[in-house]
Amino acid sequence: MRFLVDNNLSPVLAEILRVAGHDVSHVREVGLQAAADEVVLASAQSEQRVVISADTDFGTLLSRSGAKLPSVLLIRRLAGRRAAEQAATILANLPAVAEDLEAGAIVVLTDEWVRIRRLPMSGQTNHGKLPN
Repeated sequence: MRFLVDNNLSPVLAEILRVAGHDVSHVREVGLQAAADEVVLASAQSEQRVVISADTDFGTLLSRSGAKLPSVLLIRRLAGRRAAEQAATILANLPAVAEDLEAGAIVVLTDEWVRIRRLPMSGQTNHGKLPN
């Protein structure tokens, strides 16, 4: 899968996901560390990447725009954890959400649950326990 890791998450997370076989860029690597969220979303969309962030503003922007892509993997309650722990949770649960991310979704991931909202936003939410 192709990811763009937001500035509020460590470049180490990007590296761990890269080692796991994913095509990953960190916003710092592509000169977007000071870019507005809209610019980060536009870059992810043009490069067909899923944004990984702890910033809930991405979901708000996508719901207001009516856009179908890019997808966002929003990590919550994991933001204070080490990059290795964040990566382990993402990698353990990626098979369960990969199809949604490829189709266009906001996936909220914690260490206990996952919430999937397909894009464009329709008001429907799917909840489920993580398979950890």
